[in-house]
Amino acid sequence: MIARKLTGLPSTAPFPKGAVDTQMHMYLPGYPALPGGPGLPQDPLPDAAAYRQVMEWMGVDRVIITQGNAHQKDNGNLLACLDEMRDCAWGVAVIDGTTDDRQMAELSARRVVGARIMDLPGGALNLDHLEEVDARAHAAGWMMAVQFNGSDILTHLPRLMALKSRWVLDHHGKFFRGATPDAPQIDAVLQLIDKGNCWFKFAGVYESSQQGWPFADIEGLSRRIAAHAPERIVWGTNWPHNGIARTEDYPDEIELAELVLDWLPEGARDRVLVSNPEELYRIPPV
Repeated sequence: MIARKLTGLPSTAPFPKGAVDTQMHMYLPGYPALPGGPGLPQDPLPDAAAYRQVMEWMGVDRVIITQGNAHQKDNGNLLACLDEMRDCAWGVAVIDGTTDDRQMAELSARRVVGARIMDLPGGALNLDHLEEVDARAHAAGWMMAVQFNGSDILTHLPRLMALKSRWVLDHHGKFFRGATPDAPQIDAVLQLIDKGNCWFKFAGVYESSQQGWPFADIEGLSRRIAAHAPERIVWGTNWPHNGIARTEDYPDEIELAELVLDWLPEGARDRVLVSNPEELYRIPPV
């Protein structure tokens, strides 16, 4: 699937210098899937060489590698990928309340800048661990990537409002039961953003859309959030799209990026791709 998508010409609308892909996964040999999570992608594994092709094709300069659910709480594959990608990559790992200061310092030294919560099937840590992960992340100066069924955001709102860390609501909020732009769930997202430490990620739109391309049911809510706070939007490819089961459904990276980035207000693209992720992940500016 990957090779099929990289046979075209480079993007006709290259990203700005320093563009950051904030949501991708990478897999190296020697790190098997662990119980509780999904299996590994099909061979050949989507590794560093394959992703460098994506970066060159799209014009992406920097990347945030997120710990894959297949590896649950074992960050070994993530750290190996960061070593392989060197100074263009940073990581989001899985930690919990038992991760001590020494381990946090070791992860930070290996270019880990964030912690992941995924309260969905296959996730290594659910929302039961939210406060303990927030405490460890905040103490280390990390951010958090938080993913859950956004349709339930009103239930979780008091706890989310209390977070101390910088954090991002992943994957267009994943409103699995749908949400109109003026829904109370979207009002809650704006309330969280206005608190000052919450971002919203444009990534994996196909995972929660009930309509398919061009994802009109996600477009409206995404446009409202981006218009409200363009300085709080980040973007990611969600490569290698592990949830896509059929080759013919595999997205064209450029077409998908152009679609969702067109939902941004005029003039916001460069900050969404460069300065916003620099602030959220605290990576050096270009």
